[in-house]
Amino acid sequence: MGLAFYLAFKEIWRNKGRFFLVSLVIALITLLVLFIAALGEGLGTNNREYISKLDGQLVVFLEKSDYIISASRLRQATLRTVRRVEGVDDAGPVSTSNTAILLPPGSENEVLKVSLLGVETGRPGFPQLTAGRAFLSATAREVIVDQRVLDRTDIQIGDTITIRSTQGVEDEFFDLKVIGTTSGQAFFFQPTIFVSPSVWEKVRPKSDAELGNTVPAINIIVVRVQDPARVAQVKDNLLKSINKIEVADIQTTINNIPGYTAQQGTVQTQGGFTLLIGILVIGGFFQIQILQKVPQIGVLKAIGASNPVVGAAAVIQISLVTAFGVAIGGVLTWLFSLGFPPTVPLFFNGTASALALVALLLIGPLGGLVSVIYAVRIEPLKALRLS
Repeated sequence: MGLAFYLAFKEIWRNKGRFFLVSLVIALITLLVLFIAALGEGLGTNNREYISKLDGQLVVFLEKSDYIISASRLRQATLRTVRRVEGVDDAGPVSTSNTAILLPPGSENEVLKVSLLGVETGRPGFPQLTAGRAFLSATAREVIVDQRVLDRTDIQIGDTITIRSTQGVEDEFFDLKVIGTTSGQAFFFQPTIFVSPSVWEKVRPKSDAELGNTVPAINIIVVRVQDPARVAQVKDNLLKSINKIEVADIQTTINNIPGYTAQQGTVQTQGGFTLLIGILVIGGFFQIQILQKVPQIGVLKAIGASNPVVGAAAVIQISLVTAFGVAIGGVLTWLFSLGFPPTVPLFFNGTASALALVALLLIGPLGGLVSVIYAVRIEPLKALRLS
């Protein structure tokens, strides 16, 4: 093994420029793979973040809404009935809409578009606070903002923000006091703000037909069960006790977010093709390398080098070049990530990044497998043209 390592390192050192260029190609492939993985994780996180952190195990939808939150519309009476079903510990309403925060003059943009969610304090669906407090009352014009809102604005706890909301055909403006902050609560790619259901009904955008509404509408009901081991039984109880509803677990709700599954499949396919391209590029380079040094390999075998030594030298050489390229690519990825604005949905998940790096380290030996087999099968006499 010592001889194999010596031969591999000696050739790399004598041809530093050539192998460095190959390492740069591997570094660019690493950069691309890691960014695709981060982009896929970022898009998926922005899509599912709030839903994945709901303090509950089941979600109640309107019947035939296909588990799509925006298509579901439930009544307050349904919420009260859900809370009385056997096995239910608590249930909280979640009302969803979109609105815009007016930004101070001189800001880069005039408004910040956000998701507006109506939730009840202390109930499932209410976000975990990182600072500040919950709503004082159901009618208090107070708001809790997600960290993404803070990253894009100069808003702080105690400030008053102005919401622009279309009421019928006219724009109206509502002032809300920021009383708390939360983190990691993006809803459908947008920064999120939370208000009480009553305030949500008052400030949300409405059509002409909805202008007279005073009772908050509910999109979904988040259910926390008393015994997590009895989720299936509680689901059956809900379906038997309440008409015109359908019930899903959290993962099913996430999978039915419009475009979520297709989006993740597309990003994963791109990552897979990038790895395949890496295998072909590395395999092609080292195959050319082996063909160029057939006489040298013949000499090695003629003076007594065994096939295992020749094969091990080729594998070590491929592994060293690949590892060096992956290391450069990892450093470049980290440097580039520091300069991206918070609006770019990149999320470097530790597990996903580690799996991507392991895959990249394996594509070198895998891509060079053909060249290793070819090197082992070289016959000294034929290589030296003596036979």
